[in-house]
Amino acid sequence: MPGAPALEVRDLRKSFGRVEAVAGVSFRVGAGEIVGFLGPNGAGKTTTMRILAGIFPPTAGEVRVAGHDLIREPLACRRAVGYFPEYAPFYPDLGVAGYLAFVARLKRIARAAQRDAVARALAACGLEGVARRRIGTLSKGYRQRVGLAQALLGEPPILVLDEPTVGLDPAQVVEMRELLAGLRGERTVFFSSHVIAEVAALCERVIVIARGRLVAEGGPGELGDRLRGRQRVVLKVDGPPAEVAGELGAVPGVVAVEPAADGFVVEGASEAELRRAVGEAVKRRGWTVLELRHETPGLEEIFLGLVGNGQHSA
Repeated sequence: MPGAPALEVRDLRKSFGRVEAVAGVSFRVGAGEIVGFLGPNGAGKTTTMRILAGIFPPTAGEVRVAGHDLIREPLACRRAVGYFPEYAPFYPDLGVAGYLAFVARLKRIARAAQRDAVARALAACGLEGVARRRIGTLSKGYRQRVGLAQALLGEPPILVLDEPTVGLDPAQVVEMRELLAGLRGERTVFFSSHVIAEVAALCERVIVIARGRLVAEGGPGELGDRLRGRQRVVLKVDGPPAEVAGELGAVPGVVAVEPAADGFVVEGASEAELRRAVGEAVKRRGWTVLELRHETPGLEEIFLGLVGNGQHSA
């Protein structure tokens, strides 16, 4: 994980009456990382993000934001975080620039610096052309840009973004993805999304929670290997499909053979052993290997497997 920790969460718990929304979650996010935060509805994602943003106090556990303790130094933590909630509190009758100026005052940015701060946020999010338009007249995509712009005001080193692409059409999703990708290395970005393809495109690391508990964290390939406990290779051969499938199924160490795109996905305990044994079997039958490569499970498959199986990390 690159850089010093920007976010440190240790045994975080949050209860609402008898309901424990977050039940002992621990993770770290390094400075400059873009990390995805995944979980089904009701998993505790939004509650965790509100705690990081200083909106909810934790019931128990330790949270450090940019090196500051959330309980002992709440103002320092809030200054370090730009927060974009899933349903941002826009004022539809305000112009974009006027709204951002209002937020700058709420964030207590020095009066002399407010104009420049608003200008930088407008430029960073491509909003100069609509700066004088009322927010209520903007498309959903531009309103999401305004939400990101207000989070950027004050140059916080950490952005906590709850579903920044919700409600966007495919073209707007791509635009938001490009905006976030442009922040890589400059800011720490911790964001949740139901669009798993977005997380896969933007993040080298993901954190998955379910039922208020940490399920897993790591890169998609790492999580896929941990979930499956076996390896996959994709094989394309010039032999008759039915005969190839039968031959592959008889190879020692092969536990599954599935048809896929003019070839087969072959599963076993070891990739190296799979490659060797499958290669020998195909050569023995006189067929030619057209393609043989490792396959990493997609992030959506990994996510569904993790939350469905209820696996918990050690």
